[in-house]
Amino acid sequence: AKDYELRQYETAKWVSTVIRGETQKEAMRQGFWKLFHYIQGKNEKEMKIDMTVPVTCLVKSGCADFKISFFVPFEHQDSPPLPTDTDVFVEERKAAAIFVRSFGGFASPEKYAEEAEVLAKHLRNRGQPFHEDFFYTAGYDSPFKLFNRHNEVWYFRK
Repeated sequence: AKDYELRQYETAKWVSTVIRGETQKEAMRQGFWKLFHYIQGKNEKEMKIDMTVPVTCLVKSGCADFKISFFVPFEHQDSPPLPTDTDVFVEERKAAAIFVRSFGGFASPEKYAEEAEVLAKHLRNRGQPFHEDFFYTAGYDSPFKLFNRHNEVWYFRK
């Protein structure tokens, strides 16, 4: 559809952390640095791992916990080094069909929520069943990139 796309993602590993009781913006900041330290060598192999995109944040309705995640690069998917920080973990996300809405600019938590609501409205109008109790934000750019930024919101198809 012109307002969104439906993507099929394969099973993959992500390195994640959950930040509790903070604003989404602060959770993203704290979570990013925990995960960044992991890829910089704070893992059992003291291995540096390339930064990947997107950086995702799981947002659940009425919940003040945010799960921030980095995609594990393809060359480490089979056996990512285990984190040494007890707040960081490797998770396997199962294959899924995901509705995606893309937008540009600098994305704030408010902008992500607004775009998620627009996507939800389009999906409801088209009778597309999706998990409405959570969505993911996906950011693809460094904070230093000023133009042609790419952000997404994701809802999982039921």
